[in-house]
Order: sequence, then structure tokens, then C-alpha cells
Amino acid sequence: MQCGRCSSDNPAGAKFCGQCGARLAIGLGEGALPRFVAPERYTPKHLSERILTTKRALEGERKQVTVLFADLKGSMELLADRDPEEARRLLDPVLERMMEAVHRYEGTVNQVMGDGIMALFGAPLAHEDHAVRACYAALDLQAAVRRFADDARRDFGVEPLVRIGLDSGEVVVRAIGSDLYMDYSATGQTTHLAARMEQLAAPGSIRVTADTLRLAEGYVEAKSLGPVPVKGLEMPVEVYDLVGADPQGSRLHAASARGLTEFVGRDRELDALAEGLARVAAGQGQVVACVPGHATLSR
Repeated sequence: MQCGRCSSDNPAGAKFCGQCGARLAIGLGEGALPRFVAPERYTPKHLSERILTTKRALEGERKQVTVLFADLKGSMELLADRDPEEARRLLDPVLERMMEAVHRYEGTVNQVMGDGIMALFGAPLAHEDHAVRACYAALDLQAAVRRFADDARRDFGVEPLVRIGLDSGEVVVRAIGSDLYMDYSATGQTTHLAARMEQLAAPGSIRVTADTLRLAEGYVEAKSLGPVPVKGLEMPVEVYDLVGADPQGSRLHAASARGLTEFVGRDRELDALAEGLARVAAGQGQVVACVPGHATLSR
């Protein structure tokens, strides 16, 4: 089996490349997955046009992103004894739901690895809330696969379960081809940690790092699993189980839960805010701009 990332040869049946560690595609017969080979085939037109329009400005730029890995747990066992066409009817809908969830939040699927995907949020399409988008996509992805599981049990006698891992950090996009293939390098451990989170996740669950949770704080709910040893890192990593979206959904709500800092010695500023509020109540639209040192009020 040849690795799609570094082109190294690997023994038949291997799940990961012995040279670079990338997940190897599952063989489902010749031509089994032709429409998932090139990013241009599965990326929605409106997203691909935006990527190609801005690619020159993005190439070589350091970006803060959230990396998502998702795969079908136990896919080798699920597909081993099936006809390639039957395997495709089981696997394709799972991959389609994975990619639909990513594209819904304007993430980019830059690798399809047989039974799973790797996606970026925040590059090449920039989003300040990339971690929130990635978390929402992960939650939607799990919900979509659970809905498909009912059909899979009826048609194939199996229940597909997906595991997902997320981490946030820096990557550098080296180049973006006209076919949307991206050559990028990750600084730090961003991609490595996201892949490890996926491998640590139980079937049907989502594992995120503290870096991702910090950026999505106030928008999602997660349970701490404590420090977890990660292969390749000296220190354990704080891992969280992403369980849902916060119905309040705002950073102000998260800050309020921790306790807000009271205004001290800001009587003039508070009077300006009260005056603006009174004018709003009287039907006059107001804009209040707060900057360090003073407050200004304009109609």
C-alpha cells in the first residue's frame, strides 16, 4: 500500500504509514472511491471559488487553525468480508456526512483517507471563530452519522460509529494548487495532537484539547477527562470530551459564569452609559464607544 502523503510503500493491511505516520486508505477495489480522490470533486463550488480567489495571499502565511480528524471506527472489520460495491454503499454515506458537516461551517477537507477525513478550520478560509466552527461541525457530524446508523442497521446489519479529534494551533500553508490540493506544514504539535485525539476517542465521541476548548469557551459544553499521556510528547495533555453546544452560546455568558469584574472609579463612564440607555429608551438610537482611559457617546 502506497502512502498518499509521502509515497512510501507499506505492507498490505497497514493502517498507518511506517514513514510519516499518515493514515492509509482502505482498499475497496479498483475505482471504488473515485469521487473522493481530488478536493475539487467534493468541495462545494462557492467554497472552492473563495479558496482559489484568495490563494495567493494565503500561500506561505502562518495561520491559527483548528484541525479535525474523523474516521469510521473498526472500518477494517466492517468492510473486510463485503463486496467492494456493498462496502462503498456503506462507507460513502458516512464520508459524505463528514464532509457536509465540515463544509456547513466553511471548513476545508484537505484529505480523504479511505475511512475518514482531515479538515482545517481557519485556513485557507480565515475565521476568527475557527475553533467554534470546528466543534459545531464535529457535533453535527456525529448527529448525522447517528441518523444514518438506523438505515445501516436495516440494510447492512451494522452500526457505523465515528470518532473525532480536534486541536487548535498554528499551520503554514505552503501552496494551494488549482485542484485545491494544499501543501502545508504544521508548526508545533497541532496536526499531531488532533490525530492523537481522534485515536483516543471512543466510538461515537469527540475528544478536544485544552487549546481548542479555550477558544470555544462559552459556546460548547465539555467534560474534563484529565491529563492523558500522548505518544511523542513528554508531558500529558489535558483532554476533554465534547458533549454538546451551550444553549447560551456567548463569551459574555462564559465570563459571567466565572464572575465579572466590577467597575471601580468609573462614575463618569457609567453616567455616559446610563444617559445613552435613557436616550435609547426614548427612541433615539445610540452608539457607545469604550476605549482605555475615556468613554465617548455619539448619536
